[in-house]
Amino acid sequence: MLNEKQLIENGNAVIGIELGSTRIKAVLIDNKGTILATGGENWENHLIDGIWTYHQDEIWQKLQLAYADLAKTVKEKYKVILTQVKAIGVSAMMHGYLVFDKDGNQLVPFRTWRNNITLQSSQELTALFQYPIPQRWSIAHLYQALLNKESHLNQIDYLTTLSGYVHWQLTGERVSGIGDASGMFPIDTDRLDYNQQMLEQFDQHIEPYQLRWKINEILPKVRVAGQSAGKLTEKGALLLDPTGNLQAGIPLCPPEGDAGTGMIATNCIKEKTGNISAGTSAFAMIVLEKSLSKLYPELDIVTTPAGKLVAMAHANNCTTEINAWVNLFGECLQLFGNKIQKEELFETLFLHSLQGDLDCGNLLAYGFHSGEHNVGLSEGCPLFLHPVNGKFNLANFIRVQLYTAFGAMKLGMDILIEQEKVNITRILGHGGIFKTENVAQKILASALNTPLATMNTASNGGAWGIALLANYLNKDYANYTLENYLDQVIFKDIPMSLIQPEEEINEGYRRFMARYTQGIEIVKHITILGI
Repeated sequence: MLNEKQLIENGNAVIGIELGSTRIKAVLIDNKGTILATGGENWENHLIDGIWTYHQDEIWQKLQLAYADLAKTVKEKYKVILTQVKAIGVSAMMHGYLVFDKDGNQLVPFRTWRNNITLQSSQELTALFQYPIPQRWSIAHLYQALLNKESHLNQIDYLTTLSGYVHWQLTGERVSGIGDASGMFPIDTDRLDYNQQMLEQFDQHIEPYQLRWKINEILPKVRVAGQSAGKLTEKGALLLDPTGNLQAGIPLCPPEGDAGTGMIATNCIKEKTGNISAGTSAFAMIVLEKSLSKLYPELDIVTTPAGKLVAMAHANNCTTEINAWVNLFGECLQLFGNKIQKEELFETLFLHSLQGDLDCGNLLAYGFHSGEHNVGLSEGCPLFLHPVNGKFNLANFIRVQLYTAFGAMKLGMDILIEQEKVNITRILGHGGIFKTENVAQKILASALNTPLATMNTASNGGAWGIALLANYLNKDYANYTLENYLDQVIFKDIPMSLIQPEEEINEGYRRFMARYTQGIEIVKHITILGI
């Protein structure tokens, strides 16, 4: 404890902050990646006028509270006021649309990754580039605004993501980590920059709109892991810590997206490795040995924070519906005078789900709180169905919620495994759904028929991942590749729990997926009817 206290007092610890979909997490680590303290603050997106968004003021209010919680923990645990650190990293949910004019004024409310409102744009750009452009991507949002003839377009001076925006305000630098940038516009992995040919194609394509800018002028500059991305300004320090304790001049690493920090937090940046992040959304990231044989709308092509090619099977929905049901069960128990902690509720219910039938007793559920591109659903429609001959009990009910959480993502993974024959040596899972040991892990490993590993660092996720990237700025690691730094410094002694797929569960999940895919049309019809 004494050495840790001295390390913090001397300003040699590192801060990582990630703005996730439902929680902002902050961690403090030492130079070996050991977590010294954590903090956080919950927040929620809002559906306003059909757009999933977070208000600009709320970004800073919640970010400050998360940082204050970290600083409070440090003060209570180490009797140290946090004033100086060696480096800071900022990560956030990928994609989306944040645009500003030349004076830094936000032009329209933040359009997050959760929106499925850019189908026409996505299809037209995919055809133009012959490259998959998902609806979530920043360029898809920009082009859809052009198609919609929105009035703010000529005023745009900067287009960025949430992590890029926060980083810009903290440092004054308009940059993006390559992983996050790869969810804005296609990347040339040889040049480690935006694809020049596609930049030119886009500018030519939008010439009839007679805009004042070229696309490359309004995008953030691309940086790779280990490169400097600016320093905390006086204004930025007060934005993060209004108490004035935090000092300016601290280096920041390139801001990254949650997909990239998930890869770092699971040490999955080598070819043939992959990780699965499960939270509000679920996405699998598989580092490729070579390009895919053809374009698949179900798969994104992005990069690691070092710029290696990655196939991303993304689903907009994962744990939101499970959280809603657990809250309901907790409310019911409280009504009868039994106040159970939420973590205990999750653990008890998840463990009980293992008593359910392997195919969930013929029950069917969809956790679509927002639209889901993989199944052609433009709006949210959570749904639970049980036929009269189904085995409707608590174990099957929880089990089907766990099965369906990974359903849409599995559709993309099936393409990689079954059609592209991608060789995967290791997949690691991270996210709160994996906290209860050997439940979601066992289901997901069996669903993919691939061994799934987790580490005891999994629940800290991207905040720890971006802290590791910030720590990589340390001159002691100047001669390390990112892979070597992770292997030899960070993950050398971290234990890993490996779950093997079970044939019986795999067969049960296969039967569930047969019902799942058939039932999608029911969900679409209900959505059309507006029920």
